[in-house]
Amino acid sequence: MTIKDTPEEWEIRATATPFVGNKTSVRTDDVVMPDGSVVHRDYQVHPGSVAVLALDDQDRVLVLRQYRHPVRHKLWEIPAGLLDVPGENPLHAAQRELYEEAHVKAEDWRVLTDVYTTPGGCDEAVRIFLARDLSEAEGRRFVVEDEEADMELARVPVEELVRGVLAGELHNNCLVVGVLSLVAARGGDGLDALRPADAPWPARPFEA
Repeated sequence: MTIKDTPEEWEIRATATPFVGNKTSVRTDDVVMPDGSVVHRDYQVHPGSVAVLALDDQDRVLVLRQYRHPVRHKLWEIPAGLLDVPGENPLHAAQRELYEEAHVKAEDWRVLTDVYTTPGGCDEAVRIFLARDLSEAEGRRFVVEDEEADMELARVPVEELVRGVLAGELHNNCLVVGVLSLVAARGGDGLDALRPADAPWPARPFEA
């Protein structure tokens, strides 16, 4: 048996959108189960996201600390953002987020991993990039607002982040997945064997 996720779509008898927000919405589908019964499934419809694990030449990861109201926590995270434009190239979005949130650019980009954050209740797909060969970006800094105005930046050694993840001290999905994927890739075929930055992403198809 091949251990690989495969696309599949069960019959939908009816659908409704009871809530539409600024960036996301909530959808209710009546889905036909294998035994023929029909059940309601509510989920958040999300445009998708990108995240960047930016690794410097001292083996430190660029992280930021930001207030997240739904969980009532300030979380340490890696730079990330929404795919605001349908069909947007995720690499371009990731480069923009790294610039806007950290005023940093990178010369070497790879796909670290692709994840569905909460597939039981949301269709959000995230592509996490590995960015290396970092340098300060040119030009004016992006003007931040709302929660981002209180954001803190730091560069933290990989081993310290791994310790924090396994100790239950760090909880952000993209940070946890990104850091542990980095360690796994190093222990496998190496970082240069990761997929190229423009690798296909069936969950969120894009133009080259």
